[in-house]
Amino acid sequence: MQRNPVELADRLRAVFGAKLKDLIESFGEVTIVVNKAVYPDVMGQLRDDSRFRFEELIDLCGVDYAGYGNEEKGLKGKRFAVVVHLLSLAFNCRLRVRVFADDDAMPEVPSIMAIWPAANWFEREAFDLYGILFKGHPDLRRILTDYGFVGYPFRKDFPVQGYVEMRYDEKQKRVVYQPVTIEPREITPRVIRDGREGGK
Repeated sequence: MQRNPVELADRLRAVFGAKLKDLIESFGEVTIVVNKAVYPDVMGQLRDDSRFRFEELIDLCGVDYAGYGNEEKGLKGKRFAVVVHLLSLAFNCRLRVRVFADDDAMPEVPSIMAIWPAANWFEREAFDLYGILFKGHPDLRRILTDYGFVGYPFRKDFPVQGYVEMRYDEKQKRVVYQPVTIEPREITPRVIRDGREGGK
């Protein structure tokens, strides 16, 4: 049996009510926004409640909304969010859940690893690339960048060239880190035309 997005949205409103900060139906997909205080409870209910049965966590990622215009959407001061994609095999439908961190300086949301163990590496990736902390995660450490990496490379304010570079030092016989030696420059594409009109 396939549940259509309108039916799913109605059921979400009926069950969660005020726990939903927002519910968006767009392009045949449903997105709910929840407060981080109720996030673990809502996620547990989405998995266990027979009216939803979202058994599978498909994806979890961090998002940096800096410069996105959140002030107009009533989300002033909310820069970092965690977005989770869920799948109900029983009802053949999908759901997107978004939760914002309260503090931009140290973004933190609860871990949902106890609900879906598959969230483990996804949460580590969001921590590694965005600096989002997951309260209750048993092993939150970098997963893609080097242990000595400085900063969070998917943040919008992270410089394109980075802060440090590494190279192998022949004298020391080891890899060393040093300040970036690349000078930022603007690359303007060169257009070459053969002078013939229309390329003929």
